[in-house]
Amino acid sequence: MILRFDGHCGLQPDGDTRLLPQNAAMSRPELRCSVVTRFLPDQSSAQDDVYAFAYTITIRNTGEVTAQVIGRHWIITHGSGQVEEVRGLGVVGQQPLLKPGEHFEYTSWTRITTPRGSMRGELVCVTDEAEAFEATIEPFPLAIAQALH
Repeated sequence: MILRFDGHCGLQPDGDTRLLPQNAAMSRPELRCSVVTRFLPDQSSAQDDVYAFAYTITIRNTGEVTAQVIGRHWIITHGSGQVEEVRGLGVVGQQPLLKPGEHFEYTSWTRITTPRGSMRGELVCVTDEAEAFEATIEPFPLAIAQALH
């Protein structure tokens, strides 16, 4: 079973924009993300409480400035409530540089101890003018077909 999630990743507001130039709102970075997940039965074992899921992330630069993904932070929640955090440089060993209109797609995977759970996270990014920002990836489900009913 394949689950799709289309979400918005964008600049995390810091609440203070008084020092930004008047045209800053037009040149702010904006990334949109879509996520497709699938259960990996060959890497899973219900007997051992191991459930593996692949997730494919497509990151689209829908803003007006170039942005580079330099890191990621994932929060993985098991159906039992157990939470894991993963932080690291890049995504799948890369730090993609996305000009306006470009996209980058990658596939990775994770294991949880229950037949359903969820993931959410942030991409740590920087513009071509060294403005740091985080792009939020909204929660998306990790679930095998039987766990949805």
